[in-house]
Amino acid sequence: MSTPATPPPAPARKRRRSSGPAESWSIPRLEEWGLTRTQQRLLLILGSVAGVLIAAVALTMGISAIGNDFEPERATASVIGTEARPDAYRGWPSSAVFGPIAQSKADPRPLTLKELFPARTLKEGRTTLRLAGTRLESGCAGAVWGQGVVDLLARGGCTQVARGLYASADGRYVAQYTLFNLRDAASADALVNGLTTLHRGGWVRPLESARAAFPSGGHTESSGHAMGHYAGLVWFGRVDGAEPTPRDDFVSLALTVRGTEKAIFRRIVAVAPVPAPSR
Repeated sequence: MSTPATPPPAPARKRRRSSGPAESWSIPRLEEWGLTRTQQRLLLILGSVAGVLIAAVALTMGISAIGNDFEPERATASVIGTEARPDAYRGWPSSAVFGPIAQSKADPRPLTLKELFPARTLKEGRTTLRLAGTRLESGCAGAVWGQGVVDLLARGGCTQVARGLYASADGRYVAQYTLFNLRDAASADALVNGLTTLHRGGWVRPLESARAAFPSGGHTESSGHAMGHYAGLVWFGRVDGAEPTPRDDFVSLALTVRGTEKAIFRRIVAVAPVPAPSR
């Protein structure tokens, strides 16, 4: 019997070349934060873009979980007294993107209010927050309550704490961003991780303002983010103190408050060595 002939292989398809012009390289989020394209490329080389994307995804997942399946144990009234604190909290340790500022000695320039809160308004999607008050202190203990939190800040060598209080443009929400200037990334990690349990009996004191105020005894939520030797705390809630409903986009609210962190990314660029151009 004769063996049937093997059919010839199909000709390889030729790849079609795109006729359109190449798009200019840019990351919209970082461009909105005021970073030039050269600075954005530097962050890419440092691995920051991957870190930013991962952090954004993790933040969305984490904050979505807050108020849903995460129910922390409430402290007794004798412990917390009448001090305001969040009902839910999640902490996120520092990532490799913040390696250049892992040590405060590599980033010794003190924080300023102008640097952290240069604009009176923060916007993210349909969320608009208006600055209602700011404060910068060199004594970190006075900005918090609860001995456990005070001790963590002391062990972490906290030298500065900055707070910014916001009210949403529609009057429905209140939010505060707090940034601690600590000794190193290990100290920042210890703070954001320790608050997982310590927030039940200690927290940041809210700024006082006639334009915004946290609801007394109302429902609020929070998250902590270590960024090199800095630790940022996001705290937010409805003005009426009610728990969020499907109409309340707490994810966008938290992301809007975190717009303050663009100052930290600028510090990474400032202290990181600029790579020599390739030949």
